[in-house]
Amino acid sequence: MPKPLNIGLIGYGFMGRAHSNAYRKVNQFFTLDTRPVLKAACARSEDTIREFADNWGWESIETDWRKLIARDDIDAIDICVPNNLHREIALAAAQAGKIVLCEKPLALNAEEGLQMVQAVEAAGAANMVWFNYRRIPAISLAKQLVDEGRVGRCFHYRAEYLQDWTISPKLPQGGATLWRLDIDAAGSGVTGDLLAHSIDTAMWLNGPIASVTAMTETFIKERELQDEPGVVKPVGIDDACAFLVRFANGSMGTFESTRYARGRKNYNTFEMNGDKGSVCFDLEDAHRLQYFDNGDDDHVHGWRDILVTDSEHPYMDHWWVPGCVIGYEHTFINALADFLKGLETGERTQPDFRCALQTQYVCDAVLQSAKTGQWVEVVSDQPDPLEAQT
Repeated sequence: MPKPLNIGLIGYGFMGRAHSNAYRKVNQFFTLDTRPVLKAACARSEDTIREFADNWGWESIETDWRKLIARDDIDAIDICVPNNLHREIALAAAQAGKIVLCEKPLALNAEEGLQMVQAVEAAGAANMVWFNYRRIPAISLAKQLVDEGRVGRCFHYRAEYLQDWTISPKLPQGGATLWRLDIDAAGSGVTGDLLAHSIDTAMWLNGPIASVTAMTETFIKERELQDEPGVVKPVGIDDACAFLVRFANGSMGTFESTRYARGRKNYNTFEMNGDKGSVCFDLEDAHRLQYFDNGDDDHVHGWRDILVTDSEHPYMDHWWVPGCVIGYEHTFINALADFLKGLETGERTQPDFRCALQTQYVCDAVLQSAKTGQWVEVVSDQPDPLEAQT
Protein backbone atom coordinates (compact mmCIF):
# COMPACT_ATOMS: atom_id res chain seq x y z
CA MET A 1 0.00 0.00 0.00
CA PRO A 2 1.25 3.51 -0.78
CA LYS A 3 2.45 5.54 2.20
CA PRO A 4 0.05 8.38 3.08
CA LEU A 5 1.25 11.99 2.81
CA ASN A 6 -1.08 14.32 4.69
CA ILE A 7 -1.62 17.58 2.81
CA GLY A 8 -2.59 20.92 4.30
CA LEU A 9 -3.88 23.31 1.62
CA ILE A 10 -3.96 27.06 2.23
CA GLY A 11 -6.28 28.82 -0.21
CA TYR A 12 -9.41 27.77 -2.08
CA GLY A 13 -9.42 29.70 -5.36
CA PHE A 14 -8.49 28.71 -8.90
CA MET A 15 -5.22 27.06 -7.87
CA GLY A 16 -6.76 25.47 -4.80
CA ARG A 17 -9.19 23.67 -7.08
CA ALA A 18 -6.47 22.63 -9.55
CA HIS A 19 -4.25 21.28 -6.77
CA SER A 20 -7.12 19.49 -5.02
CA ASN A 21 -7.95 17.71 -8.25
CA ALA A 22 -4.32 16.64 -8.63
CA TYR A 23 -4.17 15.22 -5.11
CA ARG A 24 -7.36 13.25 -5.72
CA LYS A 25 -6.34 11.82 -9.11
CA VAL A 26 -2.58 11.27 -9.09
CA ASN A 27 -2.62 7.70 -7.72
CA GLN A 28 -5.30 6.67 -10.18
CA PHE A 29 -2.93 7.31 -13.10
CA PHE A 30 0.60 7.02 -11.72
CA THR A 31 2.06 4.06 -9.85
CA LEU A 32 3.59 5.62 -6.75
CA ASP A 33 4.69 4.56 -3.29
CA THR A 34 3.12 7.73 -1.83
CA ARG A 35 -0.56 8.64 -1.61
CA PRO A 36 -1.64 12.23 -0.88
CA VAL A 37 -4.34 12.51 1.77
CA LEU A 38 -6.57 15.59 1.65
CA LYS A 39 -6.20 16.15 5.38
CA ALA A 40 -7.09 19.83 5.89
CA ALA A 41 -7.96 22.94 3.87
CA CYS A 42 -7.54 26.45 5.25
CA ALA A 43 -8.99 29.90 4.57
CA ARG A 44 -10.14 32.84 6.68
CA SER A 45 -13.86 32.38 5.98
CA GLU A 46 -15.19 29.30 7.78
CA ASP A 47 -18.29 29.03 5.60
CA THR A 48 -16.32 29.36 2.37
CA ILE A 49 -13.61 26.87 3.25
CA ARG A 50 -16.13 24.35 4.63
CA GLU A 51 -18.07 24.43 1.36
CA PHE A 52 -14.81 24.05 -0.57
CA ALA A 53 -13.63 21.19 1.65
CA ASP A 54 -16.92 19.34 1.39
CA ASN A 55 -16.89 19.63 -2.40
CA TRP A 56 -13.33 18.36 -2.85
CA GLY A 57 -13.24 15.81 -0.04
CA TRP A 58 -10.89 17.51 2.44
CA GLU A 59 -11.21 15.81 5.82
CA SER A 60 -11.10 18.95 7.99
CA ILE A 61 -10.77 22.73 7.89
CA GLU A 62 -8.84 25.50 9.58
CA THR A 63 -9.33 29.26 9.49
CA ASP A 64 -5.83 30.13 10.72
CA TRP A 65 -2.89 28.90 8.65
CA ARG A 66 -0.63 28.99 11.71
CA LYS A 67 -2.82 26.38 13.41
CA LEU A 68 -2.71 24.28 10.26
CA ILE A 69 1.09 24.34 10.20
CA ALA A 70 1.25 23.47 13.91
CA ARG A 71 -0.80 20.30 13.45
CA ASP A 72 1.16 17.09 13.94
CA ASP A 73 -0.98 15.25 11.40
CA ILE A 74 0.09 17.54 8.51
CA ASP A 75 3.13 16.49 6.48
CA ALA A 76 3.07 19.03 3.64
CA ILE A 77 1.86 22.60 3.26
CA ASP A 78 0.57 23.75 -0.14
CA ILE A 79 0.51 27.54 -0.53
CA CYS A 80 -2.27 28.76 -2.87
CA VAL A 81 -2.77 32.30 -1.56
CA PRO A 82 -1.86 35.75 -2.94
CA ASN A 83 1.84 36.40 -3.49
CA ASN A 84 2.31 38.71 -0.50
CA LEU A 85 1.60 35.79 1.86
CA HIS A 86 3.99 33.26 0.33
CA ARG A 87 7.10 34.21 2.30
CA GLU A 88 5.62 34.22 5.81
CA ILE A 89 3.80 30.93 5.32
CA ALA A 90 6.76 29.20 3.67
CA LEU A 91 9.15 30.27 6.42
CA ALA A 92 6.81 29.02 9.14
CA ALA A 93 6.18 25.75 7.32
CA ALA A 94 9.89 25.10 6.82
CA GLN A 95 10.65 25.89 10.47
CA ALA A 96 7.95 23.37 11.45
CA GLY A 97 9.65 20.70 9.36
CA LYS A 98 6.94 20.48 6.72
CA ILE A 99 7.30 19.75 3.02
CA VAL A 100 6.47 23.01 1.21
CA LEU A 101 4.75 23.42 -2.14
CA CYS A 102 4.08 26.92 -3.45
CA GLU A 103 2.22 28.47 -6.34
CA LYS A 104 4.11 30.75 -8.72
CA PRO A 105 5.61 33.27 -8.60
CA LEU A 106 7.76 32.27 -5.66
CA ALA A 107 7.39 35.60 -3.86
CA LEU A 108 6.77 39.33 -4.23
CA ASN A 109 10.41 39.80 -5.18
CA ALA A 110 13.78 38.08 -5.16
CA GLU A 111 14.69 39.37 -1.69
CA GLU A 112 11.71 37.52 -0.22
CA GLY A 113 12.35 34.55 -2.50
CA LEU A 114 15.92 34.19 -1.28
CA GLN A 115 14.69 34.08 2.33
CA MET A 116 12.31 31.29 1.36
CA VAL A 117 15.09 29.34 -0.36
CA GLN A 118 17.37 29.71 2.64
CA ALA A 119 14.59 28.59 4.99
CA VAL A 120 13.69 25.36 3.16
CA GLU A 121 17.33 24.48 2.56
CA ALA A 122 18.31 25.10 6.18
CA ALA A 123 15.42 22.90 7.28
CA GLY A 124 16.14 20.23 4.68
CA ALA A 125 12.52 20.55 3.59
CA ALA A 126 11.51 19.09 0.24
CA ASN A 127 9.94 21.84 -1.85
CA MET A 128 8.41 22.60 -5.23
CA VAL A 129 6.96 25.55 -7.15
CA TRP A 130 3.95 24.76 -9.36
CA PHE A 131 5.25 25.89 -12.74
CA ASN A 132 2.83 23.39 -14.25
CA TYR A 133 3.41 24.31 -17.90
CA ARG A 134 6.65 22.34 -17.88
CA ARG A 135 4.44 19.27 -17.49
CA ILE A 136 2.44 19.86 -20.67
CA PRO A 137 3.52 16.86 -22.75
CA ALA A 138 4.18 19.01 -25.83
CA ILE A 139 6.47 21.36 -23.87
CA SER A 140 8.22 18.40 -22.28
CA LEU A 141 8.68 16.99 -25.79
CA ALA A 142 10.22 20.31 -26.87
CA LYS A 143 12.67 19.97 -23.98
CA GLN A 144 13.47 16.43 -25.13
CA LEU A 145 14.15 17.62 -28.68
CA VAL A 146 16.43 20.38 -27.40
CA ASP A 147 18.32 17.97 -25.15
CA GLU A 148 18.72 15.55 -28.06
CA GLY A 149 20.42 18.29 -30.06
CA ARG A 150 17.67 18.50 -32.68
CA VAL A 151 17.42 22.31 -32.42
CA GLY A 152 21.18 22.80 -32.18
CA ARG A 153 22.75 26.14 -31.36
CA CYS A 154 19.94 28.53 -30.44
CA PHE A 155 19.81 31.92 -32.14
CA HIS A 156 16.36 33.20 -31.20
CA TYR A 157 13.75 32.62 -28.52
CA ARG A 158 10.44 34.50 -28.58
CA ALA A 159 7.48 34.24 -26.24
CA GLU A 160 4.05 35.83 -25.91
CA TYR A 161 1.49 35.53 -23.13
CA LEU A 162 -1.67 37.46 -23.97
CA GLN A 163 -5.04 37.83 -22.22
CA ASP A 164 -7.85 40.39 -22.34
CA TRP A 165 -9.76 40.16 -19.06
CA THR A 166 -8.78 43.51 -17.46
CA ILE A 167 -9.63 45.89 -20.31
CA SER A 168 -12.80 47.32 -18.75
CA PRO A 169 -12.14 50.43 -16.63
CA LYS A 170 -15.10 49.37 -14.48
CA LEU A 171 -13.23 46.31 -13.20
CA PRO A 172 -12.25 46.94 -9.55
CA GLN A 173 -8.98 46.00 -7.90
CA GLY A 174 -8.17 43.99 -4.80
CA GLY A 175 -10.28 41.67 -2.74
CA ALA A 176 -10.49 37.91 -2.80
CA THR A 177 -11.00 37.60 -6.55
CA LEU A 178 -9.11 40.55 -8.04
CA TRP A 179 -6.00 40.66 -5.87
CA ARG A 180 -3.87 40.26 -9.02
CA LEU A 181 -4.68 43.91 -9.78
CA ASP A 182 -3.51 45.03 -6.33
CA ILE A 183 0.20 45.85 -6.21
CA ASP A 184 0.41 45.16 -2.47
CA ALA A 185 -0.97 41.62 -2.85
CA ALA A 186 0.54 40.70 -6.22
CA GLY A 187 3.86 42.55 -6.27
CA SER A 188 3.54 43.12 -10.02
CA GLY A 189 1.06 42.60 -12.81
CA VAL A 190 1.64 40.53 -15.93
CA THR A 191 5.35 40.27 -15.13
CA GLY A 192 4.92 38.08 -12.06
CA ASP A 193 1.63 36.48 -13.06
CA LEU A 194 2.12 35.57 -16.73
CA LEU A 195 5.71 36.27 -17.72
CA ALA A 196 6.99 34.23 -14.78
CA HIS A 197 5.61 31.21 -16.65
CA SER A 198 7.23 32.32 -19.91
CA ILE A 199 10.57 32.99 -18.22
CA ASP A 200 10.61 29.65 -16.42
CA THR A 201 9.86 27.79 -19.66
CA ALA A 202 12.48 29.77 -21.57
CA MET A 203 15.27 29.09 -19.10
CA TRP A 204 14.30 25.42 -18.87
CA LEU A 205 14.64 25.11 -22.64
CA ASN A 206 17.41 27.61 -23.40
CA GLY A 207 19.41 28.23 -20.23
CA PRO A 208 19.98 31.29 -18.03
CA ILE A 209 19.03 34.84 -19.01
CA ALA A 210 21.99 37.20 -18.65
CA SER A 211 20.49 40.68 -19.19
CA VAL A 212 17.21 42.41 -20.04
CA THR A 213 15.80 45.70 -21.23
CA ALA A 214 12.10 46.29 -20.71
CA MET A 215 9.11 48.58 -20.90
CA THR A 216 5.80 48.35 -19.06
CA GLU A 217 2.50 50.20 -19.20
CA THR A 218 -0.51 50.62 -16.94
CA PHE A 219 -3.40 51.60 -19.19
CA ILE A 220 -6.06 52.17 -16.52
CA LYS A 221 -4.41 54.44 -13.96
CA GLU A 222 -7.08 54.27 -11.25
CA ARG A 223 -9.61 51.65 -10.20
CA GLU A 224 -12.25 51.31 -7.53
CA LEU A 225 -11.49 48.95 -4.65
CA GLN A 226 -13.51 45.74 -4.76
CA ASP A 227 -13.91 45.64 -0.98
CA GLU A 228 -14.60 49.39 -0.64
CA PRO A 229 -17.10 50.50 -3.29
CA GLY A 230 -16.70 54.17 -4.12
CA VAL A 231 -13.07 54.30 -3.00
CA VAL A 232 -10.70 54.80 -5.95
CA LYS A 233 -6.94 54.22 -5.75
CA PRO A 234 -4.07 54.35 -8.25
CA VAL A 235 -3.26 51.09 -10.01
CA GLY A 236 0.31 50.00 -9.27
CA ILE A 237 0.61 46.82 -11.34
CA ASP A 238 1.80 46.56 -14.94
CA ASP A 239 -0.98 45.82 -17.42
CA ALA A 240 1.51 45.08 -20.20
CA CYS A 241 5.21 44.31 -20.43
CA ALA A 242 7.62 43.77 -23.32
CA PHE A 243 11.31 43.08 -23.00
CA LEU A 244 14.41 41.93 -24.84
CA VAL A 245 16.92 39.49 -23.36
CA ARG A 246 20.35 38.12 -23.99
CA PHE A 247 20.70 34.52 -22.90
CA ALA A 248 23.94 33.29 -21.39
CA ASN A 249 24.45 31.07 -24.46
CA GLY A 250 24.51 34.14 -26.73
CA SER A 251 21.03 33.81 -28.20
CA MET A 252 18.55 36.68 -28.35
CA GLY A 253 15.04 36.68 -26.90
CA THR A 254 11.84 38.72 -27.07
CA PHE A 255 9.01 38.49 -24.54
CA GLU A 256 5.62 40.19 -24.53
CA SER A 257 2.69 39.95 -22.17
CA THR A 258 -0.52 41.89 -21.74
CA ARG A 259 -4.03 41.60 -20.39
CA TYR A 260 -5.22 44.04 -23.06
CA ALA A 261 -5.08 41.84 -26.17
CA ARG A 262 -8.74 41.77 -27.16
CA GLY A 263 -9.77 38.26 -28.18
CA ARG A 264 -6.82 36.52 -26.49
CA LYS A 265 -7.91 34.48 -23.48
CA ASN A 266 -4.79 32.53 -22.51
CA TYR A 267 -2.51 32.83 -25.53
CA ASN A 268 0.81 31.46 -24.27
CA THR A 269 3.28 30.74 -27.07
CA PHE A 270 6.99 30.29 -27.66
CA GLU A 271 9.25 29.62 -30.62
CA MET A 272 12.90 28.61 -30.51
CA ASN A 273 15.11 28.79 -33.62
CA GLY A 274 18.46 27.00 -33.86
CA ASP A 275 20.95 26.07 -36.54
CA LYS A 276 19.50 22.54 -36.85
CA GLY A 277 15.81 23.17 -36.34
CA SER A 278 13.00 25.00 -34.59
CA VAL A 279 10.17 24.25 -32.17
CA CYS A 280 6.96 26.21 -31.68
CA PHE A 281 4.15 25.82 -29.12
CA ASP A 282 0.75 27.43 -28.46
CA LEU A 283 -1.07 26.72 -25.18
CA GLU A 284 -4.44 27.19 -26.85
CA ASP A 285 -3.54 24.16 -29.00
CA ALA A 286 -1.70 22.44 -26.18
CA HIS A 287 -1.69 18.88 -27.50
CA ARG A 288 0.42 19.85 -30.54
CA LEU A 289 4.08 20.75 -31.03
CA GLN A 290 5.38 22.33 -34.23
CA TYR A 291 8.85 21.11 -35.22
CA PHE A 292 11.11 21.96 -38.17
CA ASP A 293 14.11 19.75 -38.97
CA ASN A 294 16.65 21.36 -41.27
CA GLY A 295 18.20 17.92 -41.78
CA ASP A 296 15.23 16.74 -43.84
CA ASP A 297 15.72 16.34 -47.56
CA ASP A 298 15.01 19.58 -49.42
CA HIS A 299 11.92 18.25 -51.18
CA VAL A 300 10.21 17.50 -47.84
CA HIS A 301 11.36 20.57 -45.89
CA GLY A 302 8.52 21.95 -43.78
CA TRP A 303 7.05 22.26 -40.32
CA ARG A 304 5.83 19.04 -38.71
CA ASP A 305 2.62 19.13 -36.72
CA ILE A 306 3.21 16.56 -33.97
CA LEU A 307 0.09 15.33 -32.17
CA VAL A 308 1.55 14.71 -28.72
CA THR A 309 -0.67 11.86 -27.54
CA ASP A 310 1.35 8.68 -28.16
CA SER A 311 2.70 6.55 -25.34
CA GLU A 312 6.24 7.43 -26.48
CA HIS A 313 5.58 11.09 -25.68
CA PRO A 314 6.26 12.52 -22.19
CA TYR A 315 3.62 11.51 -19.60
CA MET A 316 1.18 10.13 -22.18
CA ASP A 317 1.75 6.49 -21.27
CA HIS A 318 -0.14 7.31 -18.04
CA TRP A 319 -3.22 8.62 -19.80
CA TRP A 320 -5.34 7.58 -22.75
CA VAL A 321 -4.86 5.86 -26.10
CA PRO A 322 -3.12 7.74 -28.99
CA GLY A 323 -5.22 10.55 -30.38
CA CYS A 324 -7.02 11.26 -27.10
CA VAL A 325 -5.81 14.59 -25.70
CA ILE A 326 -5.43 15.65 -22.07
CA GLY A 327 -6.22 19.07 -20.62
CA TYR A 328 -4.99 21.87 -18.39
CA GLU A 329 -5.82 20.07 -15.14
CA HIS A 330 -3.66 17.09 -16.10
CA THR A 331 -0.50 19.22 -16.01
CA PHE A 332 -0.86 19.58 -12.23
CA ILE A 333 -1.29 15.83 -11.87
CA ASN A 334 1.88 15.28 -13.93
CA ALA A 335 3.76 17.82 -11.80
CA LEU A 336 2.57 16.25 -8.55
CA ALA A 337 3.53 12.77 -9.75
CA ASP A 338 7.07 13.96 -10.49
CA PHE A 339 7.31 15.58 -7.05
CA LEU A 340 6.06 12.49 -5.22
CA LYS A 341 8.46 10.30 -7.17
CA GLY A 342 11.25 12.65 -6.14
CA LEU A 343 10.30 12.24 -2.49
CA GLU A 344 10.55 8.48 -2.94
CA THR A 345 13.91 8.51 -4.72
CA GLY A 346 15.49 11.40 -2.84
CA GLU A 347 15.98 13.39 -6.04
CA ARG A 348 15.15 17.10 -6.02
CA THR A 349 12.23 17.72 -8.36
CA GLN A 350 12.48 20.81 -10.53
CA PRO A 351 11.45 23.53 -10.40
CA ASP A 352 12.16 23.83 -6.68
CA PHE A 353 12.41 27.07 -4.70
CA ARG A 354 16.01 27.71 -5.76
CA CYS A 355 15.15 27.24 -9.42
CA ALA A 356 12.11 29.52 -9.10
CA LEU A 357 14.30 32.12 -7.42
CA GLN A 358 16.21 32.55 -10.68
CA THR A 359 12.94 33.35 -12.44
CA GLN A 360 12.26 35.89 -9.68
CA TYR A 361 15.64 37.53 -10.34
CA VAL A 362 14.69 37.94 -13.99
CA CYS A 363 11.28 39.41 -13.08
CA ASP A 364 12.96 41.89 -10.74
CA ALA A 365 15.45 42.87 -13.46
CA VAL A 366 12.60 43.39 -15.93
CA LEU A 367 10.75 45.73 -13.57
CA GLN A 368 13.97 47.59 -12.73
CA SER A 369 14.77 48.06 -16.40
CA ALA A 370 11.26 49.34 -17.11
CA LYS A 371 11.78 52.03 -14.47
CA THR A 372 15.27 53.08 -15.59
CA GLY A 373 15.07 52.51 -19.33
CA GLN A 374 18.44 50.76 -19.16
CA TRP A 375 19.77 47.26 -19.78
CA VAL A 376 19.96 45.39 -16.46
CA GLU A 377 22.19 42.43 -15.70
CA VAL A 378 20.30 39.54 -14.12
CA VAL A 379 21.59 38.45 -10.71
CA SER A 380 23.03 34.97 -10.85
CA ASP A 381 21.68 32.43 -8.41
CA GLN A 382 23.54 32.05 -5.15
CA PRO A 383 25.73 28.93 -4.72
CA ASP A 384 23.68 25.91 -3.75
CA PRO A 385 24.89 24.71 -0.32
CA LEU A 386 23.47 21.24 -0.93
CA GLU A 387 25.39 20.86 -4.19
CA ALA A 388 28.53 22.29 -2.59
CA GLN A 389 28.48 19.42 -0.08
CA THR A 390 28.39 16.75 -2.78
